[in-house]
Amino acid sequence: MLFNRALVLFSGGQDSTTCLAWALDRYAHVETIGFDYGQKHHVELNARQVVLQSIKNKFPAWAARLGADHMIDLGALGKISDTALTRDSAIKMTVAGLPNTFVPGRNLLFLTLAASVGYRRDLSVMVGGMCETDFSGYPDCRDDTIKAQQVAVSLGMGQRFTFETPLMWIDKAETWALAHRLGGDALTKIILEDSHTCYHGVRERMHSWGYGCGECPACELRKAGYQRWVESVAA
Repeated sequence: MLFNRALVLFSGGQDSTTCLAWALDRYAHVETIGFDYGQKHHVELNARQVVLQSIKNKFPAWAARLGADHMIDLGALGKISDTALTRDSAIKMTVAGLPNTFVPGRNLLFLTLAASVGYRRDLSVMVGGMCETDFSGYPDCRDDTIKAQQVAVSLGMGQRFTFETPLMWIDKAETWALAHRLGGDALTKIILEDSHTCYHGVRERMHSWGYGCGECPACELRKAGYQRWVESVAA
């Protein structure tokens, strides 16, 4: 049974690609939204289109449910954010106990703007890849934050929105497993070859788990998760 109409926060990375597959498996109509906030790994915005086209080519049933893609210019966020994702600086921990890859307010803005688009296009479900299991301590990835935002946005816009986070309580190995359950080897290959996760935007080095520098926190999580998933399948 297919439900409702959904809008997926889609960056072009592993998590959002898995969330997109989850939504396409579940909802009758799915649209995607991305955000250009001056991220250093701007290459992810190119990966978005490659992933979308690959999914359309490999999954005709999903292609029939896949609607418009929206891109929002959030350059102002990058200009006011002094982070390792928006500046040419080394990744490190801050005095606040958070990695300097944390972009304050990013997910809050993403969800609010996604809901604004959803309001106009009759999309009542927002799907995001926020996760408490492998979340680097980001406070705007917590379940409590997302639930509070759902309440605030629904009240502020005068209609009910549902914020779905299918990865909230699973780790990266389980995310690989979920993708494989949803789309088999074909989806796993799309994630490996077409999606982008690396914070440094490296697309010149291909590893068993995909492209990336292999050293940044995003690559380390993706690599470790892939290795654990492969080992669990082989066991």
